[in-house]
Amino acid sequence: MDINGASAIVTGGASGIGAATARQLADKGARVVVADLQADRGEALAHEIGGVFVSVDVTSTEQIIDAVNTATDLGPLRALVNSAGIGWAQRTIGKDGEFESAHSLDAYRKVLAINLVGTFDCIRIAATAMSRNEFTDTGERGAIVNLTSVAAFDGQIGQAAYSSSKGGVVGMTLPVARDLSAAGIRVNTVAPGLIDTPIYGEGEAAEAFKAKLGQSVLFPHRLGKPEELASMVVELLTNSYMNAEVVRVDGGIRMPPK
Repeated sequence: MDINGASAIVTGGASGIGAATARQLADKGARVVVADLQADRGEALAHEIGGVFVSVDVTSTEQIIDAVNTATDLGPLRALVNSAGIGWAQRTIGKDGEFESAHSLDAYRKVLAINLVGTFDCIRIAATAMSRNEFTDTGERGAIVNLTSVAAFDGQIGQAAYSSSKGGVVGMTLPVARDLSAAGIRVNTVAPGLIDTPIYGEGEAAEAFKAKLGQSVLFPHRLGKPEELASMVVELLTNSYMNAEVVRVDGGIRMPPK
């Protein structure tokens, strides 16, 4: 699918994998809406790539609709990348045997609200707009790529909430792709492994930690680069025969219990 001249939305697009994806989409001629809560980074990136920044909390349907309307003003919305998400780590029960120290349900609900429900809300709103598009020469109206995590498959100790949210995205991929097939919209999901993003911090200590972490990757023995993930995202958006798939991009790692 040719995205030159079309609009695209990247949630969580101000940094990390989202930012790398926004740059690569712009390189292919897409008019990118950077949808994020990080205004300074988002506006700077949008200026760099000739796109538009929109402040979006993916738990707000109204803000998602604003982003979609902004995109359709730029051109037909052909691409959505769901990269927004948060992490969380807490064991299911506490060490003291008290009910109060068990995993926070508020935290569990928040992680699912952002990572899972927010992703689905973006899909349903963006796909509605895509369904109004004219068909491309390849018979498509649009394509969607979700970012999940290898934690969907190899959840570690303390990742009950996070893995639930990411596993839900994996689980919805096929049925949503089936739902949207009649509208000419493809849906795929990418599951990143250990990726070098700002979450690890900066400085010598951070670099040493990342190097050690990279040794656990099957091959190559390093963290993945955001650009390597972005290239897979763009491939899934533009390859007209890729649909309803979940692709691990992880250097072959299988995460240990902790």
